[in-house]
Amino acid sequence: MADESRYDLAVIGAGPGGYVAAIRAAQLGMRVVCVDEEAALGGTCLRIGCIPSKALLDSSELFSQARHRLAAHGVQVGEVGLDLAAMMRRKEQVVHGLTTGVAGLFKKNRVTARQGRARIAAPDRVIVEGPDAGALTASRIIIATGSTPASLPGFDFDRSRIVGSEEALSFETVPARLLVIGAGAIGLELGSVWARLGAEVSFVEVADRVAPGMDPDLTRPLQRALERQGLSFRLSAHARKAVVTDAGVEVTIESGGTTVTESFDRVLVAVGRRPATAGLGLEALGVALDPKGYIRVDARYQTSVPGIHAIGDVIGGPMLAHKAEDEGIACVESMAGQAGHVNYDAIPSVIYTWPELAAVGKTEPDCRAQGLEVTTGTSLFAANGRARAMGERDGLVKVIAEARSDRLVGLHILGPHASELIAEAVVAIELGAGAEDIARTSHAHPTLTEAIREAALAAGKRAIHS
Repeated sequence: MADESRYDLAVIGAGPGGYVAAIRAAQLGMRVVCVDEEAALGGTCLRIGCIPSKALLDSSELFSQARHRLAAHGVQVGEVGLDLAAMMRRKEQVVHGLTTGVAGLFKKNRVTARQGRARIAAPDRVIVEGPDAGALTASRIIIATGSTPASLPGFDFDRSRIVGSEEALSFETVPARLLVIGAGAIGLELGSVWARLGAEVSFVEVADRVAPGMDPDLTRPLQRALERQGLSFRLSAHARKAVVTDAGVEVTIESGGTTVTESFDRVLVAVGRRPATAGLGLEALGVALDPKGYIRVDARYQTSVPGIHAIGDVIGGPMLAHKAEDEGIACVESMAGQAGHVNYDAIPSVIYTWPELAAVGKTEPDCRAQGLEVTTGTSLFAANGRARAMGERDGLVKVIAEARSDRLVGLHILGPHASELIAEAVVAIELGAGAEDIARTSHAHPTLTEAIREAALAAGKRAIHS
């Protein structure tokens, strides 16, 4: 790229937020360029995060079902073996297909893709270093560079024994003993994968429960379900230091007033993520950051420097691909004079364990902290006909509604296919529906969705099946 090119919009980062923003801006008539360090488009989520982890979760769940659960359905199978290399190849094929798809969408929408590391030299100028080196001029810039795994003192990543989520997606062998530090979404999902494939998986979590951000009425049964699958948890515990040896990793763990040192083959550090803003030149430009390093933006996602916007993980909030996508669309639509709005109360969160845990809106502790008087209703999947037919008895649905108005403020699902079921609740909250609206809506029988209706009925003290 020898000559300097002029664009209406330059997007830095081709993850879910960046590539969606670029495509939507092009649909709105803007001339758009998207710069990313990687040749494969899609960002962390598509290449080394959401998509490959879900591919492994699905593959490992099939392996686990074949070994442990098919016989209960009358399905007889012979000895079940694991071809880990084939499983990894399938994962890479899924990723390749989707990254190629993003490239096709860029071509279809006339979005220019440039590979390289971007630095913002001025509010309308971007310098690219790398394969497509050169300078870009743009009327507006969106920073959508995402996040990177947070580190833990005493646990320096060596990409072999002490790893982050990227390396844990590509182990060449199943570790005999795996320690996962952090029992949030990333840790629970990857820990589940390797436990299903035969690893002895242990967790250390500083909070007093797994999935700390979720409603405790659902995280406690989730923990019990995972323990039945062989995972073990040390809660209110701290991993203090690690020493890498020829045999593995010696980890010092403090829990319940005692300190022990144990040996593991590998250690996965899954203690969260931090904004990826290094090297962008933000300090020189005067772009304001908050104390945690997130970029400050206004309601239209503009930073403190006019013309420079930011979306996704770099501005904080839930670090979720779909949240970044929504912000990318809202940001460019605002540029085009449209409304551009994100309802942060209607953004779902999912942990793809088995059973899955999905939620939208507030938890009951959130409501108490905010002084919001609510009514709640629950329904067990053990009482749901479709769940019983599937052999899926674990889990429940919890509905939270404002006491005076009945407006739905939160809905939480632990159970089979919760990631799909939660969409009904997202739509309900987006439209301002009440628990009574869900209770009065016909749900096909027999389906898992009936558990949502039953919980809504229970919020009105008129449950039928529970």
